[in-house]
Amino acid sequence: QIPSRARQTTLDMSSQGSSTSLFLGLDCSTQALKAVLIDENLSQHASVTVHFDSELPEFLTKGGVHRASDQRTVTSPPLMWVRALDMLFEKLSALPLVHLRDICAISGSGQQHGCVFWKRGAQECMSNAKADTPLATHLEDAFALPDSPVWMDSSTTVQCGQLERSLGGPMRVAEISGSRAYERFTGNQIAKRIQQNADAFQRTERISLISSFIASLLILRYAPIDVSDGSGMNLLDIQNQQWCPALLDAVSSSENNSFLEKLLGPVCASHECVGEISTYFVERYGLSPSCKVIAFSGDNPCSLAGMRLGENEVAVSLGTSDTIFGSSSSSERSCLEGHVFCHPTSPGRFMTMLCYKNGSLTRESLRDQWKVGDPPSWKAVEALLAQTEPGNSGRLGFYWPDVEIVPALAHGIYRFDASDYLVDTFSKAEDVRALIEGRFLSMRLHLKRLGITGLKKVFITGGASENHSFAQILSDVFGAPVFGAECSNSAATGAAYRAIHGFCIQKDGSFLAFDECLSSERKVQLLCNPREKFHRLYEELLPRYEALERRVLL
Repeated sequence: QIPSRARQTTLDMSSQGSSTSLFLGLDCSTQALKAVLIDENLSQHASVTVHFDSELPEFLTKGGVHRASDQRTVTSPPLMWVRALDMLFEKLSALPLVHLRDICAISGSGQQHGCVFWKRGAQECMSNAKADTPLATHLEDAFALPDSPVWMDSSTTVQCGQLERSLGGPMRVAEISGSRAYERFTGNQIAKRIQQNADAFQRTERISLISSFIASLLILRYAPIDVSDGSGMNLLDIQNQQWCPALLDAVSSSENNSFLEKLLGPVCASHECVGEISTYFVERYGLSPSCKVIAFSGDNPCSLAGMRLGENEVAVSLGTSDTIFGSSSSSERSCLEGHVFCHPTSPGRFMTMLCYKNGSLTRESLRDQWKVGDPPSWKAVEALLAQTEPGNSGRLGFYWPDVEIVPALAHGIYRFDASDYLVDTFSKAEDVRALIEGRFLSMRLHLKRLGITGLKKVFITGGASENHSFAQILSDVFGAPVFGAECSNSAATGAAYRAIHGFCIQKDGSFLAFDECLSSERKVQLLCNPREKFHRLYEELLPRYEALERRVLL
């Protein structure tokens, strides 16, 4: 049962004739827009997805993005996300036994770092939106740039160097913002547009993160950026949770500092109610006019909320990007790799994370090259994995077809035999094991550099997490039991949990702890325990992996 104060906030809905209080979590990821609908007891009532490539083919995306010929510039059209939002609500409204008027609050998740440049006059376009016309029609001319940079972009190396030099080095940038300058981070993407597309920048009325962009569509006015997603921009001081003037100066040049701060707007707490749902969604889809919109945040912070991580616990998400993250009471781990963000549900705490660009798209590409199964499947890959022993007889591989984030700017595919000689190929079975073991060894190595050791539990989520063999390798590498998350879509579910949290706080009038607002204990499933023999084997492999990584980066 939910605690009394949190329960009381949902009872207000009974006066509106609603028997069930529902909460909606959205996730605008790289390849799809997803929704999870839950009630106050955390039971799921529905989930729907709009796949960008297949359901919005007119935008000509592949994997949800456009890649320029330089293979470093990666963007997505914001109008595609607008159309996807209408499609998502059309699917939700068509579901039997689901009444959108029962939704008390909505929150959401957006792929981190990407940003949208709204054109001057866009706010007026939103204000004039009528329910009888699709939202995309109203907003066709609302963007100063028709393509938004996304997290896969690595084209801003010059701007990253400029930022770090302006502040006195990468460590100083990390101390303030939680991360050194990264190519995908929003501040460096903005700097590139200022330098290379000044006219479009001057036409800009507002800059939103993808998370605050979707929230803006729901309230049809500019929603603020929350402090957790704002931590992934190289612009926010994570200690005082305000835009840092020195970082704004470095990105925009001192004469444009105030202009850039105005374009970004204020930041807000991650649990803040940013408004009520707009009349467009009330009239078009039947939502209640009292439905609250809670600040949207990044996909990784929302996944942290969805996993409900405790002390000495980390989560591994195997998706389009691979991430490993946990919670911390200190930001002192800010260093030259990895990230520290403001915590999405616990003010004063922090989130520590490593992010890898070469995730599921890389695994799927190699899987298809291996041609195992007809069509290729992960079940067939697992059978191939079983043909080799843990440790791969000393063979190690590094798979970075896209320019990598961890380690920074790594690129290429490298295979080493047991004698550390570079070889052209492995067998299919050896390649499979080298790919999976290499990712988890990298996570173990780089997390250790962030000072995170002594883990008691590891949770796994994301598409590839459904493979038991992967979970066993993860457990053996970290020497900790691995648990499956209670939800397969932790970002959307975490957004729904955050909707409950924000709704309870808004109704109560004072801050409530996150778990106090959630009705049940965390449900987890033990997938596997570490095997001591193989944990020792991976511990012995780790220094060699580190040395070979250093070698290929020279």
